[in-house]
Amino acid sequence: MVRKTAFCAFAILLTAIFTPKSDACTNIIISRGASADNSCMVSYAADSHVLFGELYYHRAADWPAGSWLNIREWDTNKPLGRIPQIAHTYQTVGNMNEHQLVIGETTYGGREELADPAGVMDYGSLIYVTLQRARTAREAIDIIVDLANSYGYPSEGESFSIADGTEAWVMDLIGKGPEEKGIVWVARRVPDGYICAHANQSRITRFPLDDPENCLYAPDVITFARKKGYFSGKDSEFSFRDAYCPLDFGTVRGCDARAWSAFNILCDGVFTYMDESGKEVSRPASDWLNYAMGYDLAGEMPLFVKPSRKITVKDVADVMRDHFEGTTMDMTTDIGAGGNALPYRWRPMEFESDGKTYVNERAIATQQTGFWFVGQARGYLPDEIGGIIWFGCDDAATSYVTPIYTASSDIPECFREGNGDMLHYSPTSAFWMCNRVANACYKMYNHMAAYVRERIDSFENAQMFGGVQQNDLVALDYLGKGDKASANRIITEYSVSTAQQQFSDWVDLEETLLVKFIDGNVKAQNSDGSFRHSQYSEGIPEGLTQPGYTDHWKSVVAKDHGDILEVK
Repeated sequence: MVRKTAFCAFAILLTAIFTPKSDACTNIIISRGASADNSCMVSYAADSHVLFGELYYHRAADWPAGSWLNIREWDTNKPLGRIPQIAHTYQTVGNMNEHQLVIGETTYGGREELADPAGVMDYGSLIYVTLQRARTAREAIDIIVDLANSYGYPSEGESFSIADGTEAWVMDLIGKGPEEKGIVWVARRVPDGYICAHANQSRITRFPLDDPENCLYAPDVITFARKKGYFSGKDSEFSFRDAYCPLDFGTVRGCDARAWSAFNILCDGVFTYMDESGKEVSRPASDWLNYAMGYDLAGEMPLFVKPSRKITVKDVADVMRDHFEGTTMDMTTDIGAGGNALPYRWRPMEFESDGKTYVNERAIATQQTGFWFVGQARGYLPDEIGGIIWFGCDDAATSYVTPIYTASSDIPECFREGNGDMLHYSPTSAFWMCNRVANACYKMYNHMAAYVRERIDSFENAQMFGGVQQNDLVALDYLGKGDKASANRIITEYSVSTAQQQFSDWVDLEETLLVKFIDGNVKAQNSDGSFRHSQYSEGIPEGLTQPGYTDHWKSVVAKDHGDILEVK
C-alpha cells in the first residue's frame, strides 16, 4: 500500500499577498522546568489535505553487516535512494522512540533556490531514520546533520522540535541548493522553565556564537549566507531567519500568528522573556498583535517565553484546539462563521471581492489534520515506561488524544498502518471515525462541538490525571522486581485497551450526534445520557429545542436581505 503522509509546508511567497500553501503544521515545545510534572513535551499537528492519520510503528531490530535502507519521500512515497543501515535500530512509535526521544516539525519553505532535487534525505526521512538511531536530543541533532550532509537534502526549509527526558531544542535548517550537498542550520536549547512554538516560519533570528551548551550551528551558516548574498553585516548581527526565510505578510499572518496565539494562551496574555542582555522582561502579548497580524514585520516576537503557570499535557493538548478565540483574529465571530459560529474556512486561504484580496485565517486547529500528538518525555521514569505519545487523528478541536507508551510491544488496531487510507473507508479506523464526528459538528458547530468537547475533556482528564499514573505504579512495581516482561505487558495492554475503548465510545458518539442534532433540532437528554421521551411513546422526543442562529448572523442577513424577509 502506498502511504500518503504529511506534507506540512507553506510555499515561498512571491508577493506580499497572502498565498501560503494550506498544508501546514504547528509545534509547541515545553521544557522540563516549564512543565507541571517535570517532563519535556512536544506537540505536533500533521496537517495535510492528503494525509491519512495512522500510528507508524517499527520494532527495534538488529541488521546484518552490509544492509541497506531504502529511502522514500515522506510526502509522496517517491523513491529517493538508499543509505547504509546501522547494526541496531530502536523501536519507534509515531514520532517518539523507546528512549523517550520525540521529534516534530513544521516546514517553512524559505529560499526556494536552496532545495537540492538530487538529495536523498527528505525532512520526513530525517525524522524517522533519526528516531531509529538516536537516544538523546543532542544525538538527534548530530545525526540529522550527518544524514543531510552525507546524502543530500531535497526538501524545503524546516523547523524541528527535538526533546528527550532532559532537554528540549528547536532547530532551523535549509539546504544549500543543487550545487552543494548538505544543509546550513542552527539549533537552540529551550531554556529550562521556558516554552517555544513554531508554525511554518523560521523562528531563530540572532543566536549566541560561543555557547555550545545552549546553541549549536553549522560552521558555515554565516559564510554560506555571505557567499549567496543573503547577508553582509557583522557576524554578531546575523539572523538565520532573515537570511534564509525573510518575513512577509503571509508567512507571519498564516504562520507566526499561531505561535503568538499559543504563547498568548499559555502565558495568560503576558510574554516574559529574556532580552539580549539576559535580563528577564515582561510585556503584554498585545504588544506583538500587529506583528502576528502581519502589519508590523519589525516587531520581532521572542523565540522563548516563560509560561504563567506550570504546563500540563492537557494544557498543551487544549492549545492545539485553538481558533484564535477571544482575540482580534477570532474565527467564530465574523459572518464567515455562518449562523453557527464555525471556526473554519475552507480553502483556498484567500479570496477577492471588489478588487481587494482578503485572508481566511489559519488557526492551530484545522480541518485537514491527519494526525496530531503531544509527546511526553518523562525522564524521571525509566525508558521502559517513561515515554508516552498522546496520539489522535483529524481535527484536534473535535478529537481526543489517547496515551500510547513508546515501549509498548503492540499498538491499537484503530491506529494501525494499513487500516484504511484517504481513498478507502475503514469502519475500524480512528481517523475515519474522528472525521465522521468532526464533519457532523461542522453543520451546527456552536452546539455540537461543545457537546463533543465535554466528552473529550472527561476522557483526557481521566487518563492524564489518574489513569496513566496508576498504570505507571503497577509497571514500576514489576520493574522493581526485575520483571520487565510483565511491566511491558501492563503498559501495552493499557495503551491498546484504552485506545480501543475510546474508539468504541466515539463510534457510539457519532450515532448519538446524528440522533440528538438531526435537522437543526436538539433533543434533550437525561443525566444518564438517555433521551427524554413523551409520556405516551419512547420514540417521541420531549424537550426538543431549535436554537437557530447567532445574533451576528441574524443581523447580517437582515441587512443583506431584510427588505425581502421582513415580516410586515
